[in-house]
Amino acid sequence: MPADGAACTDIDAFLEKVAATPPTKPAGRPGRLLFAIDATASREPTWDMACQIQSEMFASTDTIGGLQVQLAFYRGFGEMKVTRWLNTADELVSRMVKVRCLAGRTQIRKLLRHALKETQSQKVDALVFVGDVVEEDIDELGHVAGQLGLVGTPVFVFHEGGELISRRAFEQIAKLSGGAYCPFDAGSGQQLRELLSAVAVFSTGGRRALAELGKQRGGRVLQIADQIRGT
Repeated sequence: MPADGAACTDIDAFLEKVAATPPTKPAGRPGRLLFAIDATASREPTWDMACQIQSEMFASTDTIGGLQVQLAFYRGFGEMKVTRWLNTADELVSRMVKVRCLAGRTQIRKLLRHALKETQSQKVDALVFVGDVVEEDIDELGHVAGQLGLVGTPVFVFHEGGELISRRAFEQIAKLSGGAYCPFDAGSGQQLRELLSAVAVFSTGGRRALAELGKQRGGRVLQIADQIRGT
């Protein structure tokens, strides 16, 4: 678990990256956010927290044009599943609560390639990935992340646990795609909830919408909005 000072530095860096990321959604359509999760056995203790958090992403964007979310997860022996694009938190929760974590290796490259295929068909405004470890070639991951950056789909990585080798890989994925990296642990659910909501709102409504959310919510969301006003 990172020390408090290190965690604050990581979060501040994440907020700065969100502030510097241009919104990619044209006016007149809901934001499209791909919510990708590692569902291997090591993630089981925090799966329920992830289910609760994602519902807040919908609630945060209801008044600014809405949000469409596609859930993607991998687990077990080469298994990856993807839902259709969903319009309500209830739809997403009903699917997530049926998922059971299974032992297996990571399939992050497969997730990134899926995101690339989706955004080439119809623009994906952001990819949020929640995971704890990388067991794949970092150069291959970086190549696909760079392709996502070229088409304007940033990857926002939320890294559970902070394992150092995986951290370096996740930071590269975020950097090459034009997104941001932020570590968290099992005790930082509220903080993660606020940061995810901020990313969803920023993807949907841009800086103005995020500033309004900051006034309503305060906390980390307000800090993000303040940084954006300062850029």
